Amino acid sequence: MNNKQTETKSARGLARHLFGRVVCLGALSLICASAPAQNLFMSDGYSGESHTFGHIYKFTPNGASSTFASGLDGPESLAFDSAGNLFVSIGGNIYEFTPAGVRSTFASGTFGRLAFDATGNLFVADGGSIYKFAPGGARSTFASGTSGALAFDAAGNLFVAADAIYKFTPDGVRSTFASGLSYPYALAFDSAGNLFVTDWGNPGVAGYVYKYTSDGVRSTFAALGAPLGLAFDSSGNLLVMDENTCNIYKFTPGGVRTVFAKTPFCMDQTGFLAFQPAQATPTPTPTATSDIVWQNTATGQRVIWLMNGTSLSSAVSLGVVPTQWRIVGTGDFSGDGKRDILWQNTATGTWGIWFMNGTSRVSSAAFPPVPLQWQIAGTGDFNGDGKPDIVWQNTSGARAIWLMNGTSYSSSVSLGIVPTQWEIANH
Repeated sequence: MNNKQTETKSARGLARHLFGRVVCLGALSLICASAPAQNLFMSDGYSGESHTFGHIYKFTPNGASSTFASGLDGPESLAFDSAGNLFVSIGGNIYEFTPAGVRSTFASGTFGRLAFDATGNLFVADGGSIYKFAPGGARSTFASGTSGALAFDAAGNLFVAADAIYKFTPDGVRSTFASGLSYPYALAFDSAGNLFVTDWGNPGVAGYVYKYTSDGVRSTFAALGAPLGLAFDSSGNLLVMDENTCNIYKFTPGGVRTVFAKTPFCMDQTGFLAFQPAQATPTPTPTATSDIVWQNTATGQRVIWLMNGTSLSSAVSLGVVPTQWRIVGTGDFSGDGKRDILWQNTATGTWGIWFMNGTSRVSSAAFPPVPLQWQIAGTGDFNGDGKPDIVWQNTSGARAIWLMNGTSYSSSVSLGIVPTQWEIANH
């Protein structure tokens, strides 16, 4: 949204302008946190001539898509560690993304298929070798002479799909598990120990999803045009990306197929899939589940009351902040399981976030202004991805929701126009 917008500017236009501010006065939960849903991530490896068109998409359990990362040079294989950090092969390097989308370089000069073992070591199949990276980044060579799609079984054996499917014991002893595939693309184990393989097939010939029992007996699980990545969710459903239709299909354990989602962009996709691990829900203590934030509009003082049910336990001062800055909401915008504080400047439209560790400010971020006719009316997780979204209301009566990815805007939903005498009050 540019500076020429009117009060009736659409929610989508507003979304193009900036990220936003938040309103949610009242209780500030400092300890309790909700568990994020098990979201599906997919790499779209198309990079274009500028090598910046690649994306990583995120899908909620109901199939709603958003962009997790963009401007990437051909992202390919994906793998999550147990803490929910996403590792991606991109442009000759391996990058690590926090749950909030913050990117850092994990390893340079290596690139290939990825898989984690049960102890947190990352395995990379690159250029005819398989490398092992310890959690701290130390690299060693696990095996030479083969590379391809990777997957671990429950016993810690590594399976590699190349010209055949090879099995490596934890100490590196190799054997041939299966052969006779055309172009094996991805591997995944179900909870019963069966290995599933997408075989892209020959040009003009349908591809298949094959199922192998633990002793190597093969059966055809599904036929698709060009199956690429695959992954199992926590309920045992198999998700498969099909390049021919640009659909992600969901197969129940019994083989019943439905369309889970249409991919947002369909051109030269790498189509690797990975599920974000579901994190345990912290158990809130009974003495500090909901606390109260106070602000003095005359002096600028800000205080948190730490509550024990309906009784005040203690108070913590947040200091004095100029009165044009108002606390307008809370939410876990950093993805660390703790509530952060959102601020709005009522004079300029600028907004900011204090990233908190309990009652202590760790860092802050400031964002450019949004036209003053747009006011934030509340926050909440409206799309079920475990991250706070933002509700807006315009002085014209327009209302909208911004679906957020941490501090980044993903998409918007218009709530229409409501008479201006109605204001959102319960947020």
